[in-house]
Amino acid sequence: MANEAVASSAITAVAKARHVRMSPQKIRLVVDMIRGQRAEDALQILRFTKKRATRDVEKVLRSAIANAERKAEDAGASLDVDHLYVSECYVNEGSRWKRLRPAPMGRAFRYQRRTAHIIVGVLEHHKAVEQRVAAATAEAESHKGVAGAVKKARQAIAGKKKKPVAKKK
Repeated sequence: MANEAVASSAITAVAKARHVRMSPQKIRLVVDMIRGQRAEDALQILRFTKKRATRDVEKVLRSAIANAERKAEDAGASLDVDHLYVSECYVNEGSRWKRLRPAPMGRAFRYQRRTAHIIVGVLEHHKAVEQRVAAATAEAESHKGVAGAVKKARQAIAGKKKKPVAKKK
């Protein structure tokens, strides 16, 4: 039961780049290197890899990290980017651009320009989730007594102000 609560509170984010003008086969060579890595390590791998596809994959990874930060901010949770890792990372084939190349004797050869869809998902590490949930429950417990004391103080002040006033004749 507790593991389900922790798993459901893990922050996940996904970013996609569609119709990238490169063959999916070339992008998969780069994507396979970062799958399962920590987000910070994946960025370093992409920075020092000499492939043209690294620019597009790095852009999508940075977008996924920013999406995770925004999701945590909207939820009111604290997120440490150092605890993110690449949970899903794959490339699908996009639409193909059909083109014609002039050939001898008035003919034409047909060729296809391939495109790709890049999907990168990041997930918060389960140990970081447990720490964040424990810190949030501890903070809620510490404020629990304070809220009750404030309520009692307000009632006491309201009770002093509402003294019955004798009517003058």
